Amino acid sequence: MQNNSKAFIYFICSVSAMGGLLFGYDWVVIGGAKPFYEQFFGIGNSPLMQGVAMSTALVGCLIGAMVAGALADRYGRKPLLTTAAVLFTVSAIGTGLFNDFTLFNIARFIGGVGIGVASALSPMYIAEVSPAHIRGRMVSLNQMTIVLGILAAQIVNMLLARDSSVAANMTWNVAWGWRWMFWAETVPAALFLVMSFLIPESPVYLQAHPSPPQGRDVELHKTASTSNQTSPPWEGLMEAKYRRVLLLGLVIAVFQQWCGTNVIFNYAQEIFTGAGYDVDGMFIDIVITGIANVAFTFVALYTIEKWGRRTLMLIGAGGLGLIYLTLGTCYFFEVKGVMMVVLVVTAISVYAMTLGPVTWTLLAEIFPNHIRGVAMATCTFALWVGCCTLTFSFPSMNASLGSYGTFWIYSAICVCAFVFLFMRCPETKGKSLEELENELTKI
Repeated sequence: MQNNSKAFIYFICSVSAMGGLLFGYDWVVIGGAKPFYEQFFGIGNSPLMQGVAMSTALVGCLIGAMVAGALADRYGRKPLLTTAAVLFTVSAIGTGLFNDFTLFNIARFIGGVGIGVASALSPMYIAEVSPAHIRGRMVSLNQMTIVLGILAAQIVNMLLARDSSVAANMTWNVAWGWRWMFWAETVPAALFLVMSFLIPESPVYLQAHPSPPQGRDVELHKTASTSNQTSPPWEGLMEAKYRRVLLLGLVIAVFQQWCGTNVIFNYAQEIFTGAGYDVDGMFIDIVITGIANVAFTFVALYTIEKWGRRTLMLIGAGGLGLIYLTLGTCYFFEVKGVMMVVLVVTAISVYAMTLGPVTWTLLAEIFPNHIRGVAMATCTFALWVGCCTLTFSFPSMNASLGSYGTFWIYSAICVCAFVFLFMRCPETKGKSLEELENELTKI
């Protein structure tokens, strides 16, 4: 098989995107395990310890994203992907194995570092090995695997969690059920680890580090940098000609979180029970949101090369702004029932076909080769900071402003982002990374 064949490109992109699958699974699985490990560790009445358990992985994400770019520029993309696979495997085994709460959190932290590394490296690697005419679809494949990982975690949680109304089942859930939720991740993590040895190094990295010579031709397409930069990437990132594109990347990254959709994922349980659904049907209702997430990410794979990145980002910002305005109004007038569920699923669907995948595609495309590693790491770090601030601010906002006020604020954020994207977001579809570098650094 020729290295430049379409099948080979799909293969290596799919392997890299497995980092997204594990990212999605590891991020969501803890929600289903939460009621059971809290009883096992005796932290059911300790909000502080509950918060520690839920946020330890977030700290790991921040650190992983912060160091990923510099390490990838120094050692290569491929070794970092392999490292992420190792971290996911260790975390999956350790989280379910340990009986000590401190060790449990250390394992979760390790998994969080893996998430941070994979979230920065997988889309960047895919963009660097993909031809321009399919690059958007290939990078969106990473988002597809993220949502598949989320859905897989939701399904595994549903299948493993036995009816807690039966005492014997609840005993099993507390003793073993939550462990198997984490251990199930070991299978894809181990597969990712093995497959990571079969993919080539990124041609962008090889051109920047031509020695030692490689044993096989892995130059899938020409990605020669037009900038001829010699300064270190961190210094290059601060150059005046890159400030506008860096600002664009930071706004896109933070907005993907501050648009509010992750709040819907995190509080889907409360939304569905508040809509009148009983606890027994809660897991099924949450899986429905996961199915919608996957279905409309498939829509993104089709539309991203036809409609373009800019159009989809504007649809996402404008659409969510309208949905949140409606959702907040429904909360204000105390509307309940199926209408609320429809709005939630619609918001997730709009996000899944726009901001979810397109953000990662744009971040992987807009930066010049010379600074792409550190720029992606910087924006991914900002994205996780946005995730942290969103997650931690929601309870306080919800308590002080009410659900209606909170979602009206998210609507206002979306409107502001729409204006910014309309004025500053370029169209990148069908253009080589070198063409984009010339255009975006000369604005």
